[in-house]
Amino acid sequence: MKGTKIFVIVLILLIIIAGALFALRIFGQNNETQMANANGEITNGVNISKEPTIAQPKTLSGTSRPIAVMIDNHIDAMPQAGLLEADIVYEIIVEGGETRLMLILQDKDLDKIGPVRSARHYFLDYALENDAIYVHYGWSPQAQSDISTLGVNNINGIYESSTSFWRVSDKYAPHNAVTSTENIISIADRKGYRTTTSQEPVLNYVVAEVDLEEGETANTVTIPYSYANTVEYEYDADLKEYVRYSRGEKQVDWDTGKTVTTKNIIIEKARNSTLDDGSGKGRQTLDNIKELDGYYITNGKAIPITCTKTSRSGKTVYRDLEGNEIDVNDGKTFIQICPIDAEIEFGE
Repeated sequence: MKGTKIFVIVLILLIIIAGALFALRIFGQNNETQMANANGEITNGVNISKEPTIAQPKTLSGTSRPIAVMIDNHIDAMPQAGLLEADIVYEIIVEGGETRLMLILQDKDLDKIGPVRSARHYFLDYALENDAIYVHYGWSPQAQSDISTLGVNNINGIYESSTSFWRVSDKYAPHNAVTSTENIISIADRKGYRTTTSQEPVLNYVVAEVDLEEGETANTVTIPYSYANTVEYEYDADLKEYVRYSRGEKQVDWDTGKTVTTKNIIIEKARNSTLDDGSGKGRQTLDNIKELDGYYITNGKAIPITCTKTSRSGKTVYRDLEGNEIDVNDGKTFIQICPIDAEIEFGE
């Protein structure tokens, strides 16, 4: 019996010692983990960084090369497909007092974009500054010449198959040619065009909300391009975006009917004039490689800015009147390059 008691006591002591050693081991592991977390070391296969993750702007932040698509903005072309998903939309005057749009799209998967229309030479300047593959359906003689001279990677739908660019039945020619992003990328691959980019976006997007505290109230914006087209925007304070109108008609998506809105509006005032090319078609040219006056508009406010472009492929730099490059809210931007004498109006 005495031997049994001694055995039991020794066993209990061994169990107590083993438990203490196990507890010390666990404590040590936890302490090492805490130290590793503080030092940014790898813990359980996960890299714990010393610095907090900083959110980055999402707009045009990928490595896929953007595509720039010419879009018809004639009354018979409305509504269009692609305005909802575009990262940037440029609008510039063309012949007959009409305007044409150019969408900048990156990493989008769209079954229908259009109606796609023909190239105009001054739109190339903005495709180039975005490092974009330029997509169009036909071209003016000036655009055809400049595409060749400047070596622009372009896709002309007229020369592609009817399955890559096709005409729909609910609109009539020339306002009914459409394509898809899948088809565009497939054609670009076939042509051997580069489909990735390392270029930073033209606009200086930021995550923190930009509120123009010193700006002029701009709950409505009116931009008269010509007798044929006036563009208007109305600020939706709940959405914190602008609803877009053209010719007094709210612009919506072709298939879904969803309202077209934008986070930002940039206005540039540039002198346009009629080309003396003997065609009699009234095609325009644009005096835009210089410093232009304009406005940046977001969240119900507008400030005057300058818009400086020093070459056709060079990026436009947007600065406030103190010379600082402006921060632009992350999200869609409509860039309205309008006639120099356009009487811009802002309203309450």
